[in-house]
Amino acid sequence: MKDYSIDTVDIALLDALQDDASLSWAALGQRCGVSAPTALRRVRRLQQLGLIERHTVVLRPERLAAWLGHGLTAIVEVALEHQGAEQLQAFEQRAVAERAVQQCYRVSAGPDFVLVVAVPDMAAYHALAQRLFTQAGNVRHVKAYFSVHRAKFDPRLPLPTAMVADV
Repeated sequence: MKDYSIDTVDIALLDALQDDASLSWAALGQRCGVSAPTALRRVRRLQQLGLIERHTVVLRPERLAAWLGHGLTAIVEVALEHQGAEQLQAFEQRAVAERAVQQCYRVSAGPDFVLVVAVPDMAAYHALAQRLFTQAGNVRHVKAYFSVHRAKFDPRLPLPTAMVADV
């Protein structure tokens, strides 16, 4: 990767985009103390550097529940029978290919993986469990925790607030 540096304006732009990626270039620039063209140029540079993965929308499941049902969120611990690099990679690839798997973490001290899964209902979870934990083998232990209430969800990465405050 080539050498690059980011400054307080870049940090402020990243922070503002984490709050609201739908801001116009003018509003984003004003919020970060730069012009709209500067905001556009800097954000494009941050994208080219790979610091911005994608722009997305965060939905409110409790508001969608009237139309879609409440759904089911599970935090699942998975321990594999064999933990060689090839086996870990194979399970990880299967997990991330599943649309219901929202997050997949390889962890140490305890299970091998922790997954965050969102499915419409228990039948859908059971089907996912069959595909992911039973059919492919090498899964030794699965422990699922089913969410009854989500108190907080925030996909933001913490950025140095001192740098943001300087802008």
